[in-house]
Amino acid sequence: MAELKRVTLRDPSSALTATFVPDAGMIGTSLADDGVEFLGQRRGLDAYVNDGKTMGIPILYPWANRLSGTEYTVDATNVDLAGAPRVRTDPHGAPMHGVLAAHPGWQVSDQSANAVVATLDYRTPELLAAFPFPHVLTQRITLAERTLTIATTVEPGAGRVPLCFGYHPYFTIPDVPRDEWELSTPTMRHLPVDDRGLPTGAHESWAAESAPLADRVLDDGFDEVPTGSVFALSGGDRRIEVTFEQGYPAAQLFAPAADALVAIEPMAAPTDALRRGGYRMAAGEPATARFSIRVC
Repeated sequence: MAELKRVTLRDPSSALTATFVPDAGMIGTSLADDGVEFLGQRRGLDAYVNDGKTMGIPILYPWANRLSGTEYTVDATNVDLAGAPRVRTDPHGAPMHGVLAAHPGWQVSDQSANAVVATLDYRTPELLAAFPFPHVLTQRITLAERTLTIATTVEPGAGRVPLCFGYHPYFTIPDVPRDEWELSTPTMRHLPVDDRGLPTGAHESWAAESAPLADRVLDDGFDEVPTGSVFALSGGDRRIEVTFEQGYPAAQLFAPAADALVAIEPMAAPTDALRRGGYRMAAGEPATARFSIRVC
């Protein structure tokens, strides 16, 4: 793989740095404190670029996680994803994580020592084939006071744009065994999934808790996440806080048995919302969603 340009942000108040790769889907590849890495690297950047295997902080767009089929309808527009460019599927054939994995179309429009703005023109035939709603997508990323903030803005064209996207940040606590980590979650609603990872339609309350991760395996969806909710992963003297600041009423928690990492995923709508409904629309005015990651 050819060398890709990286943008590294530096917190003016600490040794924290964050690195993003505009030519590979604006993925975040590092969040490090004086060289100590807090993002799960999994198979690395090459596997993300070549095969869409997620790592770091990828955007999932225009839908997060799985869809239960290859067709969906928005207003009077019927869409068939079969054969559409850039659509990847899971082992069950479910369209997975949208179409922007490692997309090279991001353009950096502004950059400073601790901030970057990147824009993607979502009006090309390749992208519109799977999601025919013209718009411009912008990420505004800042690093300050030990906090990485990612604001994502959808600026619609003449029509309405469904908001079903999300992010898939993978976190790790360096030098602390996984079974000593503690995961803290807010009050929200749990959406059980079937053996394909799709919501069953059932729901149940989920009380706020802080509990050892131990040997727990998670791949769980949630909605009714209150604005401003804080999720946290801690171990030893380290702590990572993820705040759903604006526009993320849904979440996914992912903790596989074989990896020392936890994904805390902010989502604009629950899994499969593009087919089931229950999402917001950007119409007329830009819509912004924002989350932040604080390394304590």
